[in-house]
Amino acid sequence: MKKSLGSILTELRKQNNMTQADLAEKMCVTDKAVSKWERDISCPNIETIQKLADFFNIPVNELLSAKSSSKKNNIITLIFNAVALAMGISVLVLMIMDSIDIKNAVIMLAAGLGALSINLLKSK
Repeated sequence: MKKSLGSILTELRKQNNMTQADLAEKMCVTDKAVSKWERDISCPNIETIQKLADFFNIPVNELLSAKSSSKKNNIITLIFNAVALAMGISVLVLMIMDSIDIKNAVIMLAAGLGALSINLLKSK
């Protein structure tokens, strides 16, 4: 199974008995940046990827061919699902309160269905 860039960097750093602060100093970044890389929250820029490959004496394509982060995809999925759920609940509550007309209810439900559709399409 392919590893994420974060897990590769964590392994390489630990194999070299380095802390995140040590690696950050070598790469001229903050330890917070290294932490985000290792947790797959962000990625090093292309120049830093080259520096990392040189520093760890590995081919740059080993870093570039890492599995893409799924955390970002999970957050996007969560957002689309939340929008769909919020639209549905809003329409239901407003209908119970008799505070929404049918046109606005349909628009809100369409927005929720649109969010669900986009979510389904992006996974294919």
